[in-house]
Amino acid sequence: MADSKNDRASSRDLRVLRRLFGLLKPYRGRVVLAGISLTLAAGAVLGLGTALRWLVDAGFAAGNADLLDHALLGLFAFVLLLAGATYARSYLVTWLGERVTADIRRLVFERALTLSPAYYETTRTGEVVSRLTADTATVQTIVGSSASMALRNVLLFAGGVAMMAIASPKLTAVALLVVPLVVGPLIFFGRKVRALSRESQDRLGDVGADIEESLAAIRTVQAFNRERADGERFGSRVEDAFGANVRRAKARSALIAMVMLFVFGAVGFVLWIGGRDAIAGEITAGQLSAFVFYAVVVAASVGAISEFAADLQRAAGACERLFELADAIPEIRAPSSPVAMPAPAQGRVEFRDVTFRYPAAPDRTALADLSFKVEPGETVAIVGPSGAGKTTVFQLLLRFYDPQSGTITIDGVKLADADPADLRARIGLVAQEPTIFAADVLENIRYGNGAASDEAVMKAARAAHVDEFAERLPDGWKTYLGERGVRLSGGQRQRIAIARALVRDPAVLLLDEATSALDAESERYVQAAFESLGKGRTVLVIAHRLATVARADRLLVLDRGRLVAAGSHAKLIAEGGLYARLAALQFKAPDAPDVENKRA
Repeated sequence: MADSKNDRASSRDLRVLRRLFGLLKPYRGRVVLAGISLTLAAGAVLGLGTALRWLVDAGFAAGNADLLDHALLGLFAFVLLLAGATYARSYLVTWLGERVTADIRRLVFERALTLSPAYYETTRTGEVVSRLTADTATVQTIVGSSASMALRNVLLFAGGVAMMAIASPKLTAVALLVVPLVVGPLIFFGRKVRALSRESQDRLGDVGADIEESLAAIRTVQAFNRERADGERFGSRVEDAFGANVRRAKARSALIAMVMLFVFGAVGFVLWIGGRDAIAGEITAGQLSAFVFYAVVVAASVGAISEFAADLQRAAGACERLFELADAIPEIRAPSSPVAMPAPAQGRVEFRDVTFRYPAAPDRTALADLSFKVEPGETVAIVGPSGAGKTTVFQLLLRFYDPQSGTITIDGVKLADADPADLRARIGLVAQEPTIFAADVLENIRYGNGAASDEAVMKAARAAHVDEFAERLPDGWKTYLGERGVRLSGGQRQRIAIARALVRDPAVLLLDEATSALDAESERYVQAAFESLGKGRTVLVIAHRLATVARADRLLVLDRGRLVAAGSHAKLIAEGGLYARLAALQFKAPDAPDVENKRA
């Protein structure tokens, strides 16, 4: 598991935020309007102090009712301006935050879909999900609220100090001397609050990981009666998160109390000095009122700006993780000048001296000097014990990985020279555990070819015998199949996967253990679907159940990544060796060689 604490740590390198705010360029008009609204709102707040001064000096102190009415009307005018500008600012910056967040999510997710399986061997999918959710939420907070509030408070701070100086230079000098005494402790305790906030997020991330893991394996959890144990483990995670949140809340509450104590204590001290000056006649009551108002505005602005600095560091850390993923270069990608695949597709496959090791296990050779040819329209079965390299052959044909040495060609074109999209368009895959999406039957089939018409989808479904069960589902073809197809049996999922491959109309068909876990009736339907699917195509079949591949044109026997035998079922039985031993174990042939061999 990645170190979630480090993963969520804030960053002091704020340069990455330039790129974040660069995403606002397409929305310059709204940015300008938000800036105008923000300036007007800040100006209206500062204007309230002047209106307050008029209200006190011209109305209350002078005892003039007419002047009081005009001063009050002026105050209401500033309030209306503030309300309107605040509405416009809030709406525009929220829109910008949501828009930029959506753009980043699309950018990062689209890149994540292009990264090869090798990337996900070393990176947890949960970490990618966290970047697309938690990190983008942090970014949205900065762009959609914190940044505008910070700019607003910068304006209020600068304007407030200026207005304080106009109201009373003496009191302004005293206030500025007090500011460092107030801000210093706040920064110190603010760092502690940020550290506790990171810890809280870490514990919350552990809770999310437990939820994802347990619910994804709910059948296993229940099959082994692990509900209570997993519930207790989850409860422990929840309590850890609760404890971290309580510590954060305690520290944050203490910080807020300290802000109130220091800020209003300082304001009270300055007010005491100003009150003595007012009594002495050195300033008017209106000037003192305006000064106090501006002092409160400035103090609040300082606190908000210091809080924004912490948000900015967290946002920089989130942006680093997001842009790191967005900038990840796929190991498998199209060359600068890809070779066009010949048309029409033939389905000729060739491996030439291919050696391959998985990136996550560089010391183990998955395939060693593997060479074979498959002619168009030929059905070839790949057999061998577990770990022999059968599935690896399919992984390389789909170009999920590139071999360390040797070449693989389809229709005479080296896979490394072709665009992976063009290559995969010629291949159909039916996996041992087919993926069923949370959609209806037709949409799951159409996934194989997004441009397929309803007629083509239905034709593929009937050829794969999907209609045998689809029409009996509660809502027929429009039945929602649930996450991972939980409403279907294994055989039904396989038939949908076959229909998905059929609607793709591939030249090369890969069948990976597609009937290994089916009952006899389901296997009969699936085998019938295979016969429809394999007509006129090159078919490569992986199977441990040798009865399902005995009628293949040829069998390739792999062992520890090497091709140890090739030929028909009868020929390989007659030759003895590994295939004959495997067949003896399954068929219990009376004339088979000794089956006590540990390798078998």
